[in-house]
Parts: sequence; C-alpha cells; structure tokens
Amino acid sequence: MKKLILLTVLTLAFTANAQDQSLGSKSSEAKSLTLKDAISYALENKADAKKAKLKVENSEYQIQEVRSRALPQISANGGLTYNPIIQTTVIDGAGFGQPGTTIQAAFGQKWNSVAGISLTQNIFDQSVFTGLKAAKSTREFYQINEQLTEEQVIERVANSYYQIYVQRQNLDVLDNMYKNTVKVKNIIQGQYDNGLAKKIDLDRIIVKISNIKTQRQQVLNGVQIQENALKFYMGMPIESAIVIPKAAFEVTPVALTEVPNTANRTEFLLLKKQEELLEYQKKSVIAGYYPTLSLSAGYNYIGQGPKMPLGAKPADGVYWSDFSSIGLNLRVPIFSGFDTRSKIRKADVELRAIKEDLKDTQLGLDLAFSNAKTQIDNSLITIENQKENAKLAQEVLENTRNNYVQGLATLTDLLDAENALTEAQNNYTAAILDYKLAEIQLIKSKGELKTLIK
Repeated sequence: MKKLILLTVLTLAFTANAQDQSLGSKSSEAKSLTLKDAISYALENKADAKKAKLKVENSEYQIQEVRSRALPQISANGGLTYNPIIQTTVIDGAGFGQPGTTIQAAFGQKWNSVAGISLTQNIFDQSVFTGLKAAKSTREFYQINEQLTEEQVIERVANSYYQIYVQRQNLDVLDNMYKNTVKVKNIIQGQYDNGLAKKIDLDRIIVKISNIKTQRQQVLNGVQIQENALKFYMGMPIESAIVIPKAAFEVTPVALTEVPNTANRTEFLLLKKQEELLEYQKKSVIAGYYPTLSLSAGYNYIGQGPKMPLGAKPADGVYWSDFSSIGLNLRVPIFSGFDTRSKIRKADVELRAIKEDLKDTQLGLDLAFSNAKTQIDNSLITIENQKENAKLAQEVLENTRNNYVQGLATLTDLLDAENALTEAQNNYTAAILDYKLAEIQLIKSKGELKTLIK
C-alpha cells in the first residue's frame, strides 16, 4: 500500500511538472500581447471592422449613383427591319383628284434601317435633389456606423482580454496551492512512515492533491477557451500563441464626478443620423407632388428601300435621310390614388418611432454610466477588503501549518486554512475583473473607448 501511495504521488507530481514545462514552453514561444496591441490588431483584421470600412467606401458609390440621375443620359440606338408584307392604307381619292373613289396604297419599303443617338436631361426633379442630400447623409451614417463597430470590437476584445487575466491568476493560485499541499503531504508521509500520523490523514492529503490537479486542468482548459475567444474577437488565427502581461492590470481610481453627455455617444449619433435619413425619405415621397421637367433630344439616320439598306445606294433604290427632334417634357401629378399620401403618413410613423428610440437609448446610456460608476465604487471597496483578507488568510495558513507540524492543529484545520486562502485569492482576482469590466463600461459611457489604443 505504501508503494502504491508513493507511486500515485510521484505520478501526480510528474504530470504537474510536465504540464508546467509545457505551459512554460508555450509562453516562451508566444508573443507578449498588451491590450493596446490586441485592440490595434482587431481593428485591422476583424471582419466586422473591415466590413464597416467597406460600407463607407460603398456609400461613395451610392452618392455617384444618385448624382447620375442629375446628369445627362445619352444612348445610341439602331435597328434593322424587314417587312415581308407592307401594310395597305385606304385613303379618300378626293385628295388625288378622284372624288368619290377609294384608293388603296402601300406606304413604306421592304427594308428599313435606323441609327441614332438620344439625350435626356432632368431640368427639375425634386426627388433627385432630395436623393443627393440623402446619399451624402448615408455616407455620414456609415462613417458613424464604422466608429460604432470599432467601439464594439474594442469592448469585446478588452472584456475577453481581462477575463484571460483572471483565469491565469486562478491558475497561479492553484499552482501555489499544489506546491504547498505537496509539502504538507511530504510531512505527513514522513510522520506516517515513523508511525506518527494516521493513514487516513495521508489519504486525505493525496485526495486533496488529486482534486487540485483536476481543478487546475479545468482552469487550464478555461484559459485556452478564453484565449481562443480573444483571438476570434481579434481576427487572429487560433493556432497563434499569446501571453497576457500582468503589469497591464493595475487598479487605478478614475474620475467619476464628470457626467458624460450622452448626446455625443456614437449610439445616439447613429440614431440621429438615421432620423435625418428618414426625414429625407419623407421629403422624397413629398416630391411626388411636385411636377417634373426634362429635356429630350435625338438625332437619327434612316435608310429605306426594296433591299437591305446596309451598304446600298440610291442607284439600288435605297435612300438615306436624317431627322432630329428636341423637346421639353412636363409631368404634373394630379391624382395617384392616395399612394403618395399613404407613403407620407407611413414615413411620419417611422419618424415618431425613431424619436422614441432616441429617448430610450438616452435613458439606457445614462443607466449604463450610473451602473458602471456604482460597480467601480463597490469593486474598489471589495478589492481592498479581499486584498487584506488574502493577506490575513496567508498568515492563518502559515500559523496553522506550523501548529500542525507541532501537533497543535488537526489536518482538517490545515485544509480549511488552505481553502480559505484559495477562496480569498480568487475573490480578489474576481473583484479586479469586476473593476476592469466596469471601467470599460465607464470609458464607453464617456465615448472614450478609443483611448485604450493611445
């Protein structure tokens, strides 16, 4: 039994050492990644950020598309027609000096060929003018949307980044607990070999070591999963190795007296720009009541004859002539079956709805700031309390360990002291995470997320 216990302990120790070396080897090959580096990488490589930039680029083409409606539209046309049977027209013979008679005449030729060019120019079309303004506003909308997308990318990366830190801190706590517990196990092993300790005490400490190993593996898996999530938010290949430096997680109090102006927040500005677009949409519908005026012009060249006109001459019975026209086209809407009125009322409803969204968004932004401020206040108090608590738990553990060696404390007391220290240390790192996440929300509520990359 002693050999079996010793073999179990050695196996656990060897496995822990191998994982430590593996983790250390990975860390030595990995690239140190600060929060600024992670955010900068994400803004350059994450698909969301790239797509937002493409939408801004696409808005330029939308402006050009609307502007084209205000520019001349020029087109060329051509056609070749063969008439196997020419239509006969019945006319009054009086026009040809034969009153009281009817004449049947076939007008036209077997072959007709026409080639020409036409031009159309809008002179007045209110919907075109409104569309140009709306297109420029659309570009501004996508520019604001790009900024909002970048802020969302920054928020996701920062949150994930800090969560990795907590997982790694928990891993360090378990590593320290494992080393201390192994030392206690060695003491108990020596006492047991000399008949000074019970077998149940040795078994309990071995079980404790096994549980620590299991917890460590679970946390190690959690670190890997969280790192993969961070890489995804960054647009980084999953196989890339990264290291989060601990120096980046100092807790520094922030100014909480200044209340941010939510009207300057990107979310609010985006809704305001959307409201502006809906106003233009309404004006575009109202433009349906306005008359439109356009200029049209055309020049054509026609060939007619009994044979195919292409390449033929008058000697072949084919004659060519040109004709042109210039005109003004006026369209005055009178009644559209209440279609325009219905569209205007629909646009009014959409405008009223987005005004409600603006009110709700402003309340939500104010709430986010208030909650972040409260969370930071509470986290600072919790961090200080847990820091002192962890320090005290460490002292209790050391005293209990000494008392156990001297026979003044039970193994249960020692294990309870270890558990208390672990809980205090985990609470401390959890409080830091709560603070950092609240700090991100506070920075976000001020519209200053991009300061994280400066």
